[in-house]
Amino acid sequence: MFASPTFSFYIARQFVFCVLAMIASLTGIVCLFDFIDLLRRVATKPNVSTNVVTEIAALHVPHFSIQILPFGVLLGGIICFWRLTRSSELIVARAAGISAWQFLTAPLACAITIGLLTTMVLSPMASSLYRKAEELDQQYLRTEGGPLTLTGGSLWLRQSDTRFDPHGVALIHVGSVKMGSNASLRVKDISVLRLDHEDGLIERIESPEGYLSHQKWILNNSYTARPYQILQPAGQFVLPTDLTLNRVQDSFASPETLSIWTLPGFIHLLDTSGFSSVRHRIHFQSLLAIPVLAGTMTLVAAGFSMRPIRRGGVARMIGSGVAAGFLLFTVSKVAEQFGNSGALPPIMAAWAPAVAGLCLALSLLLHLEDG
Repeated sequence: MFASPTFSFYIARQFVFCVLAMIASLTGIVCLFDFIDLLRRVATKPNVSTNVVTEIAALHVPHFSIQILPFGVLLGGIICFWRLTRSSELIVARAAGISAWQFLTAPLACAITIGLLTTMVLSPMASSLYRKAEELDQQYLRTEGGPLTLTGGSLWLRQSDTRFDPHGVALIHVGSVKMGSNASLRVKDISVLRLDHEDGLIERIESPEGYLSHQKWILNNSYTARPYQILQPAGQFVLPTDLTLNRVQDSFASPETLSIWTLPGFIHLLDTSGFSSVRHRIHFQSLLAIPVLAGTMTLVAAGFSMRPIRRGGVARMIGSGVAAGFLLFTVSKVAEQFGNSGALPPIMAAWAPAVAGLCLALSLLLHLEDG
């Protein structure tokens, strides 16, 4: 229930301004440290331009803003409510018969709206930009191997191949993948292009089926061909690789690079292929929980910052609110680790911080308003 249109609009405007300013400030600080870390990494690569580092850091901005959103709402809400309390505006409003539940309706609605916009609009854009940043990072800054992706059930990867050229590479396309027994990866419809250091074709390999086991691709009933030649039967073909089953799974698209609209399909793809989708499920549920978490942080901020100044202990209360925010962050990370290990269901791991914070906030407000 809103207090009055004019008063509710005034409170909402103050709240949104403080929250957005705090999100921008915290995101700027995080991005500065990220930029410094990228500069440190590029220092050992003289051939990489600083413009690449600047582009990667810029592409990270939306991702970091989503990560910092709960803290921005918490700290921005604390500043907003503390300023309104210090100027006696909230005290006058409560003396006029407006309860805390009434004037918190507008900030709560604003926080939930910001969370919904973040989940539905900002997160797809952030995932797309973060994916581009990962591609640039892989291309210019990392040296441990080529990219590997799983799209539409097909597996694409690039690996080193030194049989014909010390700096040669092999491009591998697999039509479908399945987890096999004995820590093997079953694949079908395999095509391998072996290239030299100038990306010139050396040999082509085709196979209807095979598997990855003990850092070797075993291709059954394979055919090989050199340039300008037809395919010749080669029987079972062994292609060395530095990939392992765990590395293949870890190299799939990270949850942060997938839009909330494409995550359900990718989760289904992982499940049907036999791979673990726990990380992606937790990330999907975490995105769904953002509006509730934003509303929870608003209530936590109100509970820790609306104490009248004449009672004293305001600094301690505000400090307690900040500490509560970091405690919720710790709870979220611990719950995420439990979820990744399988000790907690993904839904519980993602929603536990929001539910815990909501219980804390409601307890504080009930004590403040009705205690």
